[in-house]
Amino acid sequence: MADPMRIRAQVQGSGAIVRVLMSHEMETGQRKDASGKVIPAWHITNVSATHNGKPVFGAEWGPAVSKNPFLQFALKGAKAGDKVAITWKDNRGDTRTDEATVT
Repeated sequence: MADPMRIRAQVQGSGAIVRVLMSHEMETGQRKDASGKVIPAWHITNVSATHNGKPVFGAEWGPAVSKNPFLQFALKGAKAGDKVAITWKDNRGDTRTDEATVT
């Protein structure tokens, strides 16, 4: 399983700013290793977010996203103490969900 995501959700104005750092290799399937073999594709394909259990964000990604991707978005109506959960799925079927509390 992948390392935990680093999620920071901070109140700003009438909502919150959510920042997420995901630990993932994000291989495109086009690079070669030292022996000349193609490194198989391995990248995040779907990212979603929930606010207190309700879906608020969804994205489909491809192999062009960089290693250890960073994501930031604004969340309207969030207040201190609310829960924000981020989930990603990759093309190998692995999935990871982590949660943070808005501060």
